[in-house]
Amino acid sequence: MRFGVEAPTCTAGMMYPVPFATAADVVRVAVEAEQLGYDDVAGNDHLSTQGYVRRTHAAPPDYFEPLLTLSHIAARTSVLRLTTGILVLPMRQPVLVAKQAATLDQLSGGRLTLGVAVGGYRDEFERVVPDLRRASRAELTREGIEALRMLFEQPRSTFRGKYVRFEDVEMFPKPVQSPLPIYSGGNADGAIRRAAELCQGWLPAKIGPERIREGRAKLDLYARAAGRDPSRISIALQSIVCLGDTPAKARETFRRSAFDHFRTSLRTTITRGVDLDRYLEWNLVGTPDQVCAKVAAFAEAGVDHLCSLLFVGNTVDEMLAQVRAFARHVIPAFRGPSRTVA
Repeated sequence: MRFGVEAPTCTAGMMYPVPFATAADVVRVAVEAEQLGYDDVAGNDHLSTQGYVRRTHAAPPDYFEPLLTLSHIAARTSVLRLTTGILVLPMRQPVLVAKQAATLDQLSGGRLTLGVAVGGYRDEFERVVPDLRRASRAELTREGIEALRMLFEQPRSTFRGKYVRFEDVEMFPKPVQSPLPIYSGGNADGAIRRAAELCQGWLPAKIGPERIREGRAKLDLYARAAGRDPSRISIALQSIVCLGDTPAKARETFRRSAFDHFRTSLRTTITRGVDLDRYLEWNLVGTPDQVCAKVAAFAEAGVDHLCSLLFVGNTVDEMLAQVRAFARHVIPAFRGPSRTVA
């Protein structure tokens, strides 16, 4: 099992208070994650604030662009993989994304994993690209992935989709990795199908082992229909982590954090019909022994990578205390001791 930390690039006002982390804090989290033995660090993506953040915070949060941030982290680390967890592809021009991703893969010596998805907030998308207000973000995402793969692999590329179009683009350098791993983020059937047909991994978020097994079955079916080997497609789950000495303490830490505010913001999408008890059951919330049992259940369901883990805390120091506790109590149970544990 691999483990990764979500650095707070774009999570102030969502999972964390405003203000939360400075740019230096984001890099500090990543550097310590490598020292603690985590496999990767991720950065989330927002180009503008969402409506619910504007309504609940007088001051706007700092959202740090993930690819630029990961590039700086690459220069401060040596083995840590760099993940976009996730990049909102419908808001971005694919040729520019391909150039940025290939450059970052070159600069980091082949350490990039590109997680992409539709994005959780339609209002943000419509503010950033109002000319595409009526567009299908799922179709935009599929065309974006297809375009990226073409740009990464072909000497010259021409793409004529419904939304994405470019002519005779000669894009060099190519990524170090071939293929550069692209993970399809999201819980919906379309995200699973894109993973099965186009990507190297599926990156769902905040769901339990039963949903993972159901998704794995769909992924296998879609991959075989597309002529792909499903065993070569990873499942890299994003989950919330909140450790406590007792179940009640872990639950209380979660409740007094900004994470419950984020959960309720998604009540019409990801968390529709899911009460707090079920949400905490699905995520890595509890004592270290309970969280180890949950990790084992996810592994049995088909997860091989707990990617871009979201650690609860109302300050950077509280977040890092959770990062350290997880490295001390959970990671060794699945692969031996960390390189360094504070």
